[in-house]
Amino acid sequence: MEEILRTNDPTLIPFASALLRAEDIECFAMDVHMSVMEGSIGILPRRLMVRRADAARAREILTDNDIELSD
Repeated sequence: MEEILRTNDPTLIPFASALLRAEDIECFAMDVHMSVMEGSIGILPRRLMVRRADAARAREILTDNDIELSD
């Protein structure tokens, strides 16, 4: 798995996941439930992971939809 997106925006991970799944790219959101642990203040970023084989295509799809990616 490779991280392609890291964000504190709670709406961005579901949107990016929907875009990728629409293109048959499996993805996995990590750290989504950490807000419960941190008190829901949004300090810890959420991450979106894809398979290495799909990473380049996933980055292209997200970039085409004006989503800024992790380095």
